[in-house]
Amino acid sequence: MALMGRKIAAIRAYVVEGGGADYHDQSAEHWIVKQIATPMSIYPEYKATRTSFGINALKTLVVEVEADNGVTGFGITTGGYPAAWLVMNHLDRFVVGKDANEIEKIWDQMYRASLYYGRKGVVMNAISAIDLALWDLLGKLREEPVYAMLGGKVREELTFYATGPRPDLAKKMGFVGGKIPLVYGPADGMEGLKKSIELAADMREKCGDEFLLMWDCWMALDLQYAKRLMQASADLKFNWIEECFNPDDYWSYRDLKKAAGNQIMVTGGEHEASKFGFRMLIEDCDLDVIQPDVGWCGGMTELIKIGNMAEAHGKYVIPHGSGTYSYHYVTTKTNSPITECLMMAPEADKVVPQYYPLLKDEPMPVNGKLKVSDKPGFGVELNKDKTLVEVKKVQDYNLRL
Repeated sequence: MALMGRKIAAIRAYVVEGGGADYHDQSAEHWIVKQIATPMSIYPEYKATRTSFGINALKTLVVEVEADNGVTGFGITTGGYPAAWLVMNHLDRFVVGKDANEIEKIWDQMYRASLYYGRKGVVMNAISAIDLALWDLLGKLREEPVYAMLGGKVREELTFYATGPRPDLAKKMGFVGGKIPLVYGPADGMEGLKKSIELAADMREKCGDEFLLMWDCWMALDLQYAKRLMQASADLKFNWIEECFNPDDYWSYRDLKKAAGNQIMVTGGEHEASKFGFRMLIEDCDLDVIQPDVGWCGGMTELIKIGNMAEAHGKYVIPHGSGTYSYHYVTTKTNSPITECLMMAPEADKVVPQYYPLLKDEPMPVNGKLKVSDKPGFGVELNKDKTLVEVKKVQDYNLRL
C-alpha cells in the first residue's frame, strides 16, 4: 500500500458514558469507587466513595482519524466532553490535511500551541488521544503493528501484576503480583494505619514471600504518613509504594526516596505528563519505577521520550494500566519487566475487559500472560455499536450569548 503523501482527511471526537477508558464510571458497589484513600479523603462528605467528588465526571474520549483513502485509526483515553471540544475546536487544525507520517511534527505543534493553557491534565489527554489515533492509523497504512514501528519485540509474552483489593485471588489467577488500593489515609490517623498494616500482613501470609505486593496510594498521603506506611510495608517485604503525593510535590517524593534506602522501591508518575515532568521524577526525585499512562502523558510519541530518559538513568518503566496501548510499548523494552492489569470485575475476582464495551475482542491476560497482537496498528477494533456522542465544531451549534 502506497504511503508517501497519504493525507489525513478528517478527525472526529466522541464521548462515551458508562465504562470505556473512564474506568471509574462504575456502579456504587464496584471496588474501584468504594472508599479508597484520595486527596479528598480529608473531607468527610467526600470520603466514602470516589464518585462522590466526581472522579467519573469527565467520561471517555474517543478520537478517530481518517486518511484520504478511507483507512481509520483511533485512540481512547479520559477527558470526555472538555477534551473532545478541544480536539474539534483547536487541535484539529494541526491534524487535518497533514501527512500521516508527520506524527512528531503534529505532536510538537499541538503541544506548543496549547502551552498557554495546557501542559498537563485535560489538554494533554486530548493530545494523547490524537497521538494514539495517529499511531494506530500509521500502523494500518503500513500494515504493521505499532510494536514493530517501535523497534520490535524483546519478549514474546508480557507478564502481569493485578491492581485490585484481592491480591490473594490474583495469585490464583496466575498474576505475579498484586497492587492494593490503600483505603486508609492520614485522615484516619494511627488507627487507619494499623488497619492498613494488618491487611498487608494478611495478604503477605496468604500470598507467600515470592509474590509481589505493592501499595497504590493515589496522591492521598503526606510525607510523615508515607514514611510510616513505607517502613511497615518494607518489613513485610512489599516491593513498592506508589504515587503517595500530590503530583506536583516533587520534594516529598525526593525525601521519601531518600528515606527508603534499598528496602522498598518508591514509584510514581501516573498523573504526570510530558518529558519535563518526568525529568523531575527521574533526576530530582530518583524514583525507582516510572509509571506514565500513555493516554495521559502525551501519547506514544511522548512515552518513547520519557522511556528513553528513564532507561538512560537506570529506571524501570512500568506504565499505568492503559491496556493494548501500553502493551505495544512494554513488549519492546527490556526495562519494562512487568505490566499492569486493572481488575475491572466489581469484586476483582476475574479478568474482564478494561475498556468495555468500546473494543471488540480486547486483549486480556490469561494466567497472567499475554502475547501482543501482530495485527496492524494497535490491533483492536472500535465497537461503534456502543452509543458514541460526537462532539462537533463550535459553529455547528446554535450558541446565544
